[in-house]
Amino acid sequence: MEDALPHTDKYYITKVDADPSSIYCHHDLMGELFVPTHKHLKAQMLYTEGDVVFVTTAAKSYFLPARHFFWLPAGVEHSIHPKSENVMIRNLYFPVLNGEDVFYSKEGIYPLNDLLLQMMLFTNRWNGDLLVGSPNYSIANAIKAILPQICTNKLPLELPVPKDYRLSSVVQYIDEHIGETLMFPVLASMFGFSERSLLRLFQKDIGMSFIQYYKMKRILKAIELLLEKKLTVKEIAEEVGYNSVPTFSNTFFSVLGQRPSDYLNGENILESI
Repeated sequence: MEDALPHTDKYYITKVDADPSSIYCHHDLMGELFVPTHKHLKAQMLYTEGDVVFVTTAAKSYFLPARHFFWLPAGVEHSIHPKSENVMIRNLYFPVLNGEDVFYSKEGIYPLNDLLLQMMLFTNRWNGDLLVGSPNYSIANAIKAILPQICTNKLPLELPVPKDYRLSSVVQYIDEHIGETLMFPVLASMFGFSERSLLRLFQKDIGMSFIQYYKMKRILKAIELLLEKKLTVKEIAEEVGYNSVPTFSNTFFSVLGQRPSDYLNGENILESI
């Protein structure tokens, strides 16, 4: 396990909450492959460019693809695991206000439409505290204000973190063999379970069936491969264990609301508003 000590002077530990009334802004290449567990008094809007970022809380593991953002309410412990050191992160940290929309109290991943993307890119000029009354504070606050109105398409790019060590071993095996066709009876037997007992463990421990979990794992890996733009849709389907491209495409559409071919070509998930 990595020692958190070298990270104690990082901006997310020492600067984000230094001024409780400011909106704090930070943009940078990640430059590291692990940001240790921490939390803020402010809510965080984390937008990424260039690759995938994994965000882990105590309850869930989130998959954040490029050109999407993650909304994290204040006080939630989390760690950040970029796939590459070259991922660009754009962070806005917002003070919690009384009477806020319920949107701000829930974690979630959302795609950016063109309006929100341009507003986020505009913040590239800033770094550090944006003070109340300044023009930059007003612009950043406007970004926050429009989120409940335009971010109605929360994406299910998340998976619960197993608490039972036995299920953790099963999940790790699934991760390592995602390109294979996994037969549930064989999987249960391999780890010393009856089919019924493993089904119940999935449902009890992470609140999902094996089929639901397995489907999401395959789709998340497919998104990762699509973003790399090195393989065709047919090749990606095979990489994540689908023998039928139409079946893969239909499953992908049921999760993302668009076809893998559209995603590969970089079309927006949200329509322009």
